[in-house]
Amino acid sequence: MILKLLVNALAVFLAAYLLRGVEIKSFWTAILTAVVLAIVNTIIRPLMVILTIPVTIITFGLFILVINALMLMLVDAILPGLKIKNFWWALIFGIVLSITNAILSWIIL
Repeated sequence: MILKLLVNALAVFLAAYLLRGVEIKSFWTAILTAVVLAIVNTIIRPLMVILTIPVTIITFGLFILVINALMLMLVDAILPGLKIKNFWWALIFGIVLSITNAILSWIIL
C-alpha cells in the first residue's frame, strides 16, 4: 500500500512537471496530493458517479473524465501546495496522471 502511494505520488510529480498549467511545490506535496486524492476518490467520487449515471450513459462514459477533473480541482482547493490553473488543465492533468500512473505501476509494481 505504501509502495502504491509512492508510485501515485511520483505520477503526480511527473504529470505536474510535464504540464505548465499545474504547479506543485515539492515531492512532499506530491505525496500529500496522492493521499488526499485517494481519500477524495474513495469517499466523494463514487457518489458523483452514481448521481451522474444518466449523463455518463449519454456521453458513452466520457463524463467520467469531467468527474476526475472535478476531483482534482477539489484536491487543489484543499491543498495549498498544489495549483491547477483551470478546469481544462485539471482535465488534461487527470488524463496525463492516469497514463503516467499506469506506466509507472506497470514498471515498478
